[in-house]
Amino acid sequence: MTGVAALLSVADKTGLSDLAQALVARGYTLLASGGTAKFLSQNNLPVTEVAQYTGSPEILGGRVKTLHPKIHGGILARRELVEDQRDLQAAGIMPIAVVVVNLYPFEQTIAQPEISEAEAIEQIDIGGVALLRAAAKNFQAVSVLSDPAQYPQFIQALQADGVDLHMRRGLAGAAFRYTSRYDQAIARWFGPPLPTVLDLHLEEHLPLRYGENPHQQASWYTVGNTGFTTARILQGKPLSFNNLMDLEAARRTIAPFLPAAAAVIIKHANPCGVALGQSLHEAYARAYSADSTSAFGGIVGLTQTVDEATAQQLAQTFLECILAPGFSPEALEVLTRKSQLRLLELPDLSTAPRLDLKAVSGGFLVQQSDTVADSADLWQVVTELKPTPQELQELLFAWRVVKQVKSNAIVLTKDLQTIGIGAGQMNRVGAAQLAFEQAGVKAQGAALASDGFFPFEDTVRLAYERGIRAVVQPGGSKRDINSIAACNELGMVMVFTGVRHFLH
Repeated sequence: MTGVAALLSVADKTGLSDLAQALVARGYTLLASGGTAKFLSQNNLPVTEVAQYTGSPEILGGRVKTLHPKIHGGILARRELVEDQRDLQAAGIMPIAVVVVNLYPFEQTIAQPEISEAEAIEQIDIGGVALLRAAAKNFQAVSVLSDPAQYPQFIQALQADGVDLHMRRGLAGAAFRYTSRYDQAIARWFGPPLPTVLDLHLEEHLPLRYGENPHQQASWYTVGNTGFTTARILQGKPLSFNNLMDLEAARRTIAPFLPAAAAVIIKHANPCGVALGQSLHEAYARAYSADSTSAFGGIVGLTQTVDEATAQQLAQTFLECILAPGFSPEALEVLTRKSQLRLLELPDLSTAPRLDLKAVSGGFLVQQSDTVADSADLWQVVTELKPTPQELQELLFAWRVVKQVKSNAIVLTKDLQTIGIGAGQMNRVGAAQLAFEQAGVKAQGAALASDGFFPFEDTVRLAYERGIRAVVQPGGSKRDINSIAACNELGMVMVFTGVRHFLH
């Protein structure tokens, strides 16, 4: 075997056939690991399997296949050194001038729910990382391709005047950034959740027109290929900074209700209407009626594929964005008539960020995201009057909503629909008054959720005057006994969750 080789070993086969054809046309000998070699052979491309070339079969179930002197020697040999060339010739090693590698999908694997530790560990790539680093180190002579998106430009250069040093250097930098991100993802997975040194590998995904305000520059950066990075933007204007903030608020709000039919309308990162329904159309209609005034210009989040009936309802109001796991063809036919309306298809609405970062002068505050699963089974009924199963279901709904409302927050619900929301107030009574003002007479017989405890009984007495009979709150105040006594006096139900959900 003579000439110059290209080594291909990829998990993602996107665009590989076209790249391999271009390499063969330029006289490269193709070397490939087992799965990649099989793919190339099936596409009628001449390829030599790595095990055949090295004379060493893959061992340990494929864990060791490219870690061999005939591979790494061919990559790392310095072309200008006579000694290196002499070593290659003595060992029968062919120079490798192109290395095409992408790694096992570790980040995608650990993003899956219920993935076992053994399954995750098997997706830690060893040989691929070594190949990328070796090729990138020797960029003076080797081109390293670590992303299928690089193939078209590389093919164009290959077919023209050849790949120059500037391009090879750029490809090397991309490979090192790729392996760095990969290693950081593994390190984060091993924990602890909040390490003493936090390395974030953020890649610019999309420049934004501006930030929260027109005078602020902004870009959207991502960590891996998860969450909104995987969303399909089916139509509409480019997403803005505020759109993305509101879309995340919508996703957070409806995720706990999956797979039931649920809908939320978000304004300025707060839900203004949330509801469940027997169908998606009913859920959205109820969320809209909860606060039709605030719904204008809102962001809608839906838990199920949008059907035609729901689309017809959505089309009646000016909206900024609609987020859903899918859109039926009939729904798209309706919604595409509003060309400026942004439609986002995100099949997995449950993927939440692992960490929450907030900037402060001189650094960042970092915390685990508030993704605790709330369960009424863990709650404590602290009053003499006990909730009925229906009341408990209503309180759980209200509690899941108040978690997504800016503190101080009070949420009133009835029949699994919000009827009043008080957000972001400096005191809890003020938040309650806003919620009651919105609910009006609907407050009679409704449930109340508070994101913080009651240090005084004033909110309880106000709630009673407006017709509330069941309250859920975290508890934990030294004055809890006062609000419990007030509920017992007034014949109200009060439940403590033992968990607080502040959102600042």
